[in-house]
Amino acid sequence: MTAAIPNRGAITACIILAVIMQALDTTIANVALPYMQGSVSASSDQINWVLTSYIVAAAIMTPPSGFLAARFGRKRVLMIAIVGFVAASVLCGLAQSLFQIVAFRLMQGFFGAALVPIAQSILLESTRPKSVDPPWPCSVFRSWSAPCWAQ
Repeated sequence: MTAAIPNRGAITACIILAVIMQALDTTIANVALPYMQGSVSASSDQINWVLTSYIVAAAIMTPPSGFLAARFGRKRVLMIAIVGFVAASVLCGLAQSLFQIVAFRLMQGFFGAALVPIAQSILLESTRPKSVDPPWPCSVFRSWSAPCWAQ
């Protein structure tokens, strides 16, 4: 017995596209690292900051994503995260120096950190039955993944 949620298919498709965009970007950055290294004349140690900056920013911003979603609403936080992530991606593509690439990857990490937890929270809310308590594994999963349960 699920409550009628309008546009459930559109919600699911948009959420999936946002998460795929974030995952694809991480993969592309790893593959493109040698090409970026040559284009900005950076050493191996220097170019690794492109990956490290994203990881650090995502690690910093993942825990507060649940708080932000509870404070401002999941939809608003997700939309800001998507727009910010896309803008940072465009800026990464336009970057002309190592400093710019690292700074824009840092921006990507800040915005991209909220994409997966908020997306999981929205998908769960739009698909689970309202009148049934979750089984035990779901409650364990809930405690392990606290940032995505912003309710």
